[in-house]
Formats: sequence, C-alpha cells, structure tokens
Amino acid sequence: MSNINKNRTTVDIYGQQYTIIGPESSSHVRLVASLVDDKMREIGSKNPSLDVNKLAVLTAVNAVNDFIKLKDELERLKSDLEREHE
Repeated sequence: MSNINKNRTTVDIYGQQYTIIGPESSSHVRLVASLVDDKMREIGSKNPSLDVNKLAVLTAVNAVNDFIKLKDELERLKSDLEREHE
C-alpha cells in the first residue's frame, strides 16, 4: 500500500498516544479522536471499575449503534424524498 495522499496524525485518546495514518485531514482525525476520547471518558465516569479494554469495546458498541441509527434515518429520509418526487 502506498503512502501517497496519506496523512500521519498523532492523537491522544484516553491517555494513550496513537498515530493515525490515512487520507483524512489531520483536523478530521483530531476531531474523531476527540469524540472517541470524550465518549470513553463519559462511559468511564459512569463505570469506573471497567478496564480500558472493556471501556474501548463499550465505546465501539456505542459508536456503531449511533452509526446504525443514523444510517437507518438516512435511508428513511432518502426513501421519503424518492416518494415525494414520484
């Protein structure tokens, strides 16, 4: 895989540094990392006994749940628009 058009961004998530390499802008990667960090801290504050691995999994489950809800809503809105233009 080529590194052409790939950015390298170092971010801090829940006290750990990660280097993310990809086509997204550094500002986008920092925004994503900030949202992940915020969600981990939110879940961690409500469940202080969780180890970091379980916390990371719960954060991923929450993120995928939100993604599926948004995807379903987008499909519903697209379907509504198509019906309106028929």
